[in-house]
Amino acid sequence: MREKILTFIEKNSRIDLKELAIILGVDEASVVNELQKMEEEHIICGYHTLIDWDKAGIEKVTALIEVRVTPQRGMGFDKVAERIYNYPEVNSVYLISGGFDFMVTIEGKTLREVSQFVSDKLSPLDSVLSTKTNFILKKYKDHGTVMAEQAKDERIEM
Repeated sequence: MREKILTFIEKNSRIDLKELAIILGVDEASVVNELQKMEEEHIICGYHTLIDWDKAGIEKVTALIEVRVTPQRGMGFDKVAERIYNYPEVNSVYLISGGFDFMVTIEGKTLREVSQFVSDKLSPLDSVLSTKTNFILKKYKDHGTVMAEQAKDERIEM
């Protein structure tokens, strides 16, 4: 039942719990109890809203920053990751494979704000060897949701 609940709420965290219970074929109290247990166990870590900031008319710059680091003795990458994710500007930190160790995502109001974070806060960290900043120019799909306007077929039906 957990996997089914997680699958549904991952796509729509606002689904009515009574409706979810009907879909799963269980009573609403079972769904509520299971959700509460998963929140307490930190399986469910939060509920988020996906916003198209461009349509909202609010300027935001999102950057994906690849970071190469020297892991700390006895702590590996965890301590370095903790130092990075404790910055309020940082949205996410992932340990990745490939030429870099971490993928860090941040949002700022301007390119300058993001680049200042990289040059003033991230790059000077003792363990950081190098960074590569990639700016998102346009979102087509985010968290499974298509963000781009769908092309309309303007052909005439016969």
